[in-house]
Amino acid sequence: MAFKVALNFEDGVTRFINCPETDTVADASYRAGINIPLDCRDGACGTCKLFCESGKYDGGSYIEDALTDEEAAQGFALACQMRPRSDLVLNIPVPSSACKTGPVKQTATLEAVNKLSPTTISFSLKLAEPVTFLPGQYVNIEVPGTNQQRAYSFSSAPGAEVASFLIRNIPGGLMSTFIANAQPGVELNFVGPSGSFFLREVKRPLLLLAGGTGLAPLLSMLGHLQAKPPGHKVHLIYGVTNDEDLVETAALDEYAAKIPGFTWEACIANPNGAYPRKGYVTQYILPEHINGGDVDVYLCGPPPMVEAVRKYFADSGVTPASFHYEKFNPSAPVDKAA
Repeated sequence: MAFKVALNFEDGVTRFINCPETDTVADASYRAGINIPLDCRDGACGTCKLFCESGKYDGGSYIEDALTDEEAAQGFALACQMRPRSDLVLNIPVPSSACKTGPVKQTATLEAVNKLSPTTISFSLKLAEPVTFLPGQYVNIEVPGTNQQRAYSFSSAPGAEVASFLIRNIPGGLMSTFIANAQPGVELNFVGPSGSFFLREVKRPLLLLAGGTGLAPLLSMLGHLQAKPPGHKVHLIYGVTNDEDLVETAALDEYAAKIPGFTWEACIANPNGAYPRKGYVTQYILPEHINGGDVDVYLCGPPPMVEAVRKYFADSGVTPASFHYEKFNPSAPVDKAA
């Protein structure tokens, strides 16, 4: 039996390999053209030490100098010895270039563009071939006719034949202007997947916090959770600035109907807006959402929101079991005088 193994390199690149349960991760990687650094294949040097984010494996045989019992208990393993017993997500502590690999470039066809509001656009790409990624990750999409790329998180779940994205409609923005006026059928090139912001194995309740189009990677996570129900409560708090920024609420309602234990709420920062719940996401984090610290927090939003949430937890005196976040800044508008 073969398992899917995600190799996450320290430069953000993720590559996926298939690894039979009888093979080591190092051998399966080598067959895929990915050379994980190692100086031996005997579990003696420790050069191929990595960290397992999720999944089960047989750690094999090694000596104490290569991997201590304490490291093994924390989730570290040796690529030359470990054999998968489930799908794995592994952190490789070197850049992808050091393993003679890099991000994968692919071509897709623009299938649809939806202007969800004056401030937000969703678009979908028909993939030339399936793209494997971890829910929450992003790709760099080339802006046609330029040498520029823009990083966008998938809002669709892994495994879909059509990939979807949720982006801010920035006046004069290079990609948003192109997408807003593009016709279906145009080809777009992208590179990826990349990113360390992705859903880990669900071992406890989840608190998802989204700001604006930071909702996109969380939608991808929810799509994954719909396919693989988590067995724990999941709560999403979605904050935007104005009424018009509040989008994809029907999708959230659908996930709430299909994912056991999933609930969500939204708020707007503008005190003069029509939406009844005003304020910021930190005002709606309740003790039951934090679960005494036994909670995994996933946060995606603009830098001020990320810093506000980090300060909230620091001031509360409660440290989540894990706290994963991703900041984003909109790209600068095109200089029309240029």
